[in-house]
Amino acid sequence: MNSCLLERHTRRRFLTTCALSLPALGLPAPTPLERKKLSMAEAFDREIEAFMEARKVPGGALAVVKDTRLVYARGYGYAERENQLPAKPDSLFRIASVSKPVTAVAVMKLAEERRLDPDAPAFDLIDLVAFLPEAKKADRRIKKITIRHLLQHTGGWDRDKSFDPMFRCREIAEALGTACPPGPREIIRYMLGQPLDFDPGMSWAYSNFGYCVLGRIIEKITGRSYEKYVQQEVLAPGGITRMRVGASLRTQDAQGEVAYYTRSNSTARSVFNNAQVPLPYGGFYLEAMDAHGGWLASAVDLARFAVALERGAASPSGGAETRRTAPVESAPLLKPETLRIMYRRPAPPVALDKQGKPASSYYGCGWNVRPVGSKGKANYWHSGSLPGTSTLLVRRWDGLSWAVLFNQRSEDKHLPDAVIDPALHRAADAVRAWPKEDLFGAFG
Repeated sequence: MNSCLLERHTRRRFLTTCALSLPALGLPAPTPLERKKLSMAEAFDREIEAFMEARKVPGGALAVVKDTRLVYARGYGYAERENQLPAKPDSLFRIASVSKPVTAVAVMKLAEERRLDPDAPAFDLIDLVAFLPEAKKADRRIKKITIRHLLQHTGGWDRDKSFDPMFRCREIAEALGTACPPGPREIIRYMLGQPLDFDPGMSWAYSNFGYCVLGRIIEKITGRSYEKYVQQEVLAPGGITRMRVGASLRTQDAQGEVAYYTRSNSTARSVFNNAQVPLPYGGFYLEAMDAHGGWLASAVDLARFAVALERGAASPSGGAETRRTAPVESAPLLKPETLRIMYRRPAPPVALDKQGKPASSYYGCGWNVRPVGSKGKANYWHSGSLPGTSTLLVRRWDGLSWAVLFNQRSEDKHLPDAVIDPALHRAADAVRAWPKEDLFGAFG
């Protein structure tokens, strides 16, 4: 599979919506009997197992939080199918674009500490010279792109109109005359010589590249690698110690990491050489995707991340929510005011519906946001998808959060991965009683 096809294949996974009927998605509509309240395990297991069976997913993991307590954690199927190694709640998975909320929190922490201004021009903060072929000039609008534009996907790049450079390793390396695969800085140099697709701040288009730039801004300001800064300043305060940026090759898997599969056993030309390799292992360069899609995490790790944000919970409209019971050993990751800024609706004309009114949901800084009711509450979520990976992190308005991770994504347009989102909301709504114990202590 060449890079153009891989890019379009990945984009289709992100754009799939939940607008189809349940039968069309491979899950039957609930009967009156099924609408009765269930035990927590029954409610979540039946949805996860039906989802995996319909798509023949080898393995998955789920972690569910209620009011900052880990109340359910389970692995499903196989972490490694060949040796029938079971998936566990603390198995490490590539989390793909669920990496973006992690990067956004890191940026907002620097803003909270007054080490950066979200409205500062982004490219003034990184010392990179544009790669400009002869007779080509840089797009002057690049100087107008702010850090906030990058966080909200309004910087000016639209991969549907041009391309996603994070899946163009070979083409970029050939243009620059450098070894393949190129790193983030080489990719940025190349893109500084490319025209924008729209004026910054005037439209929304999902951009992996924008988050690649944010990773380099974090490095410039902190003097640390992106990975080390996030591990030390964002993850460690939340008790998360095993998350790391992943590697492209299976020989470099982390301890406890699952294996990745494609339903059709797809292969691609390796970004490292000319060999044909399994698509998830060298068909793209995961290391360069660090800030937008490169992290490894367990479902329990992401549950801890959700809890760290919940401890400083504030509504997007400015009204502070009631603090829920939390372990005393960990302080809120971000202050309420910082969270309000992170979840704020982008400035018009972005996030408006066809009638020019505020859309029912929008993309804030690293999070999808859907306001719920009139009291300033909202649901926050992000999904992720790469060949061999499908992920979802949800933080719900009522104190529930969950993370679900799979080691294969769907290749069937009639069975989109996005159906797991309404399925897990349906499971949560069917639970008759939530446990009072906290399972976090069972996981190191």
